[in-house]
Amino acid sequence: MKLVTIYNGLNPAEVNLVFSRLEAADFHPFIPDENAAFVTDGYTLSIGGMRIQIPDDEFAAAKEFLDTPVE
Repeated sequence: MKLVTIYNGLNPAEVNLVFSRLEAADFHPFIPDENAAFVTDGYTLSIGGMRIQIPDDEFAAAKEFLDTPVE
């Protein structure tokens, strides 16, 4: 299973919100930078944000899900 980045954000709260939305919709998200971002001050900015990755076979459906406006 190959993981691909579906979202990248600088704000950990926003990243976690997107992660939770994906997880609640039965996708399988993963945040590879999560621990390092909280342990190392300024790490999130130095690498350009925290990534959310998802299995490549879920990418199209997850992208469509995230692109759909929340009512």
